[in-house]
Amino acid sequence: MTESTRNSPLHPVHEAAGASFTDFGGWSMPLKYGSELAEHKAVRESAGIFDLSHMGEVRVSGPESRAMLDHALSSSISVLKPGRAKYALCLTDAGTVLDDLIVYRTDSGAEGEDQEFLVVPNAGNISAVVTALTQRASGWDVEVHDESSTTALVAVQGPQSEAILARLMPASAQELAELKHYGHVTLTVPTAAGDVQAVVARTGYTGEDGFELFLPASSTAEAGDRGSAVWSAVVKAAEEAGIALTPCGLASRDSLRLEAGMPLYGNELDTAHQPHASGVSFAVPASKEGDFVGKAALVGKDEVEDVLVGLKGEGRRAARHGYAVLDADGAVIGEVTSGAPSPTLGHPVAMARIRREHAAEGTSVQVDLRGRGEPFTVVPLPFYTRAR
Repeated sequence: MTESTRNSPLHPVHEAAGASFTDFGGWSMPLKYGSELAEHKAVRESAGIFDLSHMGEVRVSGPESRAMLDHALSSSISVLKPGRAKYALCLTDAGTVLDDLIVYRTDSGAEGEDQEFLVVPNAGNISAVVTALTQRASGWDVEVHDESSTTALVAVQGPQSEAILARLMPASAQELAELKHYGHVTLTVPTAAGDVQAVVARTGYTGEDGFELFLPASSTAEAGDRGSAVWSAVVKAAEEAGIALTPCGLASRDSLRLEAGMPLYGNELDTAHQPHASGVSFAVPASKEGDFVGKAALVGKDEVEDVLVGLKGEGRRAARHGYAVLDADGAVIGEVTSGAPSPTLGHPVAMARIRREHAAEGTSVQVDLRGRGEPFTVVPLPFYTRAR
C-alpha cells in the first residue's frame, strides 16, 4: 500500500471481519475474508455481500443532460426511462475505451423537472471520467458533480439476495420482487442507527441475480456510518431469515465476473483497443443517430482483425493475463486478457483477444504457460449463465 491509497468508508467493518486487503484502483479494498473459493461458491449458491464503495458516482443534471450524455457516451442515453439503467462506454476521440460505465436515470420524468443521471465509472478511472464529462458538458445546460467520496455502495449478490432484502425491508418486498434487471428504485433501509435512504438497483457484476445499494451522504464520514449501518442490517436480516450470507472480496468478484464473461477495465478494456476488439460492440448501437465522441474513428471498424473470445482449458493449468495464445504451428495469434480456474465449471477458463481467423467456435489453440503450450478450445461467452 502507498500513502496515497484510499480506504473505503467501510474499512473498519472489513478490518473487524479479518479481511486481507489489496490495492485496487488506488483503493485499499478487501481481497478476501477467508477462502476466495468459498466466497465464490456462496454467491453462486446462496448470497454474498460486497463493499463497492471504491466505484465512482458522478451526478449529471440539468435540462440538456440526455442530449449531452448522448454526445459524451456511446449508448443512446436519451431513450433511457426513469428508474432504468444502461451499460455505456466513454470513448476517446480515437474510439478506444476510456472506461465502461453504468448510467442510471434518477429523475422522475415529471414535466418541467430537470433530467438527472447517476454515472458509475470504475475506481481507477473516476478522475478521467469526471474530466471527460466536464469537458464534454461545455456549451450544454448541464452540471457535473463528482459524488464518489460521499457515497457508500453495498452489493448483495446471489440467488437468495432478494429474500434477504425482503426480510430487511418487508414494506418494500413487492417493489423488490417487481424490480427488473437494470431497474432501480429509492427505498428506505431500516438499520439499528436509523433509517437510511438508498437507491436500490438490480444490477451487479457476478452473473447472478443481485442488488446494489447506493447510499449518498453529505460527507465521507457520514457515508461510512450509513454504509456500515446498512452492511450490518443486511447481515442481521440474513441471519434472521436463516440464509447463508458471506462477506466477499475482490478475488471472488473477479472469478465470478470472469465466469459470466464480463469485461474488466485494464484487462479486456483499455485505451489501446476499440469496442469491436473488446467484446463490447453492443454498447455502440449502429442505430444511434447523431454524433458522439469517438464515432468518427469507429466508422468501418466492425470487422477488426482481433476479437475477444472465450477459451476453455482442456487440462488443469490456468491461463493468466498477458500470456500468449498460439496456433497449432506455435505462432502467436493473440493474448489472454483474463484467466483463472472456474470454481463453478471445474476447468480453467480465459478470455483472450486473438486474430479473427482463429476465433471460430471449436478452434483448438494453445496458451504459452511459461514456455509450455497448454491446450485450450475457443468457446462462446459467457462461460456461465445462471438459471432463470
